[in-house]
Amino acid sequence: MTETRIEDGPAIPVGMAIGQVVGQAETVLTKLLAGVLAEAGATRETYLAMQRLLVRGDEANRDVYVRDLGDWLDLDLWSAGELADALIAEGLFALDGETIRLAPRGAELRERIRRGIGDLMTPVWAQLEPADVETTVRTLRRVTTLARDLRPAADGAR
Repeated sequence: MTETRIEDGPAIPVGMAIGQVVGQAETVLTKLLAGVLAEAGATRETYLAMQRLLVRGDEANRDVYVRDLGDWLDLDLWSAGELADALIAEGLFALDGETIRLAPRGAELRERIRRGIGDLMTPVWAQLEPADVETTVRTLRRVTTLARDLRPAADGAR
């Protein structure tokens, strides 16, 4: 098993080192995000749903979006569809035929959240080296992809 040294401490397995650091970062950043979302009047699920639509250019075929949303938020298709429908009913998303898109009210909410996160985190991001950020993002994307590929095997083992 591969090991690494963290902050001049004992060598620990790489997975444990990454897990600890990612877990700590996730906890701190989730708490900060929760504060921004509460101030904006949004739930975490609403924010994540808007982020998934953003990845698709702020519009997508509803069925494709619901499957994507379910996959990324680990929801069954029924729950993902209910979330999409709730966002349409709230006026954050609009449905035009089979196309779901971000509505003006949703765009305004997402911008409020973006500004809140930016106001809070810009001083943090300014202290990071761009090359370090790029490496971190690339590494975490790869870890996520590899771990997601394990899910069907893990789900089938139940």
